[in-house]
Amino acid sequence: MNTIATTSVFSRRKVLQVAGATASTIAAPSVFSQSAWPSKAIRFVVPFAPGGTSEIVARSVAAEMTKQLGQSVFVENKPGGAGVVAMQDVAKAAPDDHTLILTHVGTLAVNPYMLANQPYDVNKDFMPVTLLAKVPNVFVIHPDVPAKNFREFVAYAKANPGKLNYGSAGNASAGHLAMEYLKLVTGMFITHIPYRGTGPQLTDLLAGRTQASSAGMPALGAHIRAGKLRAIAVGTHERISALPDVPTVAEMGFKDFETSQWYGMHVPAGTPPDIVKRLQEESLKALKSSAVTERFATDNAVGGGGPSSDYAKFIAGEQKIWSDIVKRANIKAD
Repeated sequence: MNTIATTSVFSRRKVLQVAGATASTIAAPSVFSQSAWPSKAIRFVVPFAPGGTSEIVARSVAAEMTKQLGQSVFVENKPGGAGVVAMQDVAKAAPDDHTLILTHVGTLAVNPYMLANQPYDVNKDFMPVTLLAKVPNVFVIHPDVPAKNFREFVAYAKANPGKLNYGSAGNASAGHLAMEYLKLVTGMFITHIPYRGTGPQLTDLLAGRTQASSAGMPALGAHIRAGKLRAIAVGTHERISALPDVPTVAEMGFKDFETSQWYGMHVPAGTPPDIVKRLQEESLKALKSSAVTERFATDNAVGGGGPSSDYAKFIAGEQKIWSDIVKRANIKAD
């Protein structure tokens, strides 16, 4: 009886040992595959030309992630088509788990309602990773415009419909949306001139070839401080620390007006969930680094880094807001 019991105990132990070894063997490939990523340089596509807020956000995060991952995270500017060129490139690229794209309000919340027949579905062909940053929109004019403040600018524009031009980083860019929203609530008419990035449009604005614009502090701050551009309003609910004397549009009698730029990270649909989670974690780590927090503080940018599910909910809310504004303002691709 004791012999049978002892044999039974040993048999159970043997079975457990074998089962444990088998489980370890099965689990091993998953562990190794995670630890092997990234196995090569990571391409971070930006849908605008160099020189704007989007590139500043992307390069700041990419530089830190390069240090953290031990592989290069390089920014590739691919402007054109209101961001469609870059989005299509990433959506149709061969799956390699090493391709990212910088997404923003235009590509995700406006283009689906402004552009017909996009060659991809923003909600099906991409997966959200995390929100990277929110940046206040600042409204600026060239010093030659005969207006010292927001009220005078609106009055001048309304008295001279079609005389003024404003530039933007392109159709459906944050600056395009902000200015069209402002035109809607104020009733003024200014002609839109789309460029292929904030850098090119600022070149013409600084030269006086266009008269107004809206962009983020990362792109405008130095020019405002140098007196080359005049800040007349900000799109946030509250004034920003970098421009304490510049009023909000809401203060000027346009209650509930708010518009800001936001930037996030997406990957092509089908990217393994463990890689998406790793990217979110590494993005958060980068956003908390001293280099990024200091740069963002200078530009009044607010870092993100939250879970992918939070970013997905945020996008859904923005799509609801901007689909209505696109319809009301009749925003079209110029």
